[in-house]
Amino acid sequence: MKEAEQAPIRALVVGAGAIGGFYGALLHGAGAEVSVVCRGEFDAVRERGYELASDRLGNRSFRPAQVLRSAGDYQGGAPDYLIVTLKVVEGLDRVALMRPAVGPHTVIVLIENGVEIEAEIAAAFPDNEVISALAFVQVSRTGPGRIRHFAFGDLNFGNYPSGVSERARRLAALLEAGGIRCPLTDKVAAARWQKALWNTVFNPISVLGGALDTAQILATAEGSAFVLEAMREVEAIAAATGHPLAPELAEQFIDATRKGPAYKTSMALDYENGRPMETEAIIGNVVRAAQREGVPAPRLASLYALLKMVERKSLPR
Repeated sequence: MKEAEQAPIRALVVGAGAIGGFYGALLHGAGAEVSVVCRGEFDAVRERGYELASDRLGNRSFRPAQVLRSAGDYQGGAPDYLIVTLKVVEGLDRVALMRPAVGPHTVIVLIENGVEIEAEIAAAFPDNEVISALAFVQVSRTGPGRIRHFAFGDLNFGNYPSGVSERARRLAALLEAGGIRCPLTDKVAAARWQKALWNTVFNPISVLGGALDTAQILATAEGSAFVLEAMREVEAIAAATGHPLAPELAEQFIDATRKGPAYKTSMALDYENGRPMETEAIIGNVVRAAQREGVPAPRLASLYALLKMVERKSLPR
């Protein structure tokens, strides 16, 4: 029993790109046994592992215990934590990609964008604990297995649909030992709506403007006013779903964005590089929530419709 208690936590990261590699490196640094599923960079990661460059956390490297093409290849029993960092894009079957590695005691951790993205996973794995996590981080992939951390990194999470379990606290302690803050919340759905206040507005605008960065979005009085008005719509929808946001939050987000370094949103980077965009998770779900709750959201509905046009045009034929 003593030996089992001393065994390292086993974590399997599914979708180990920039985000998955970043948090995988932190868990590895805290003593966890970290394995990864990464199809696109499989050969490079298997040969050299990951290199993380970070001014804040220091440069780090780690070799995953197992480098896999699919979760079904995982060896040694089910992982303690299945950490999902997949982009929630249309047509992606997250359940099918995860299922082969989920054991009866596996905790599923969703580090993904968007609102109302957890119900599908909770329904597919009703006996497993689900942790919903929000990453506040600027990080990008600079090459196969190469990650650049620019700023932030905190991970805010709690159990879905509510609460904070001991296993959530244990994961937080590991990540904090790895060098970041992990605020825990027993109301994670409300926290998702708080993050959506920024994501739902800035991401679509960045794409529709031709990959605008944050400084360009806020450069004019008209742009800043539109952002604030669209954020007010997100606030109204969040309140209608039972998750009211502080009224000063929108201005605080805009002010912090204006003062911070200019950068392109994740959706803008996906658009520029011809990758699928998280249209439905980031704005589609918000617009559908507005329709369901009877909340007028003309600006968000327009952004969504225009983004769907751009998305269709950019699809490979």
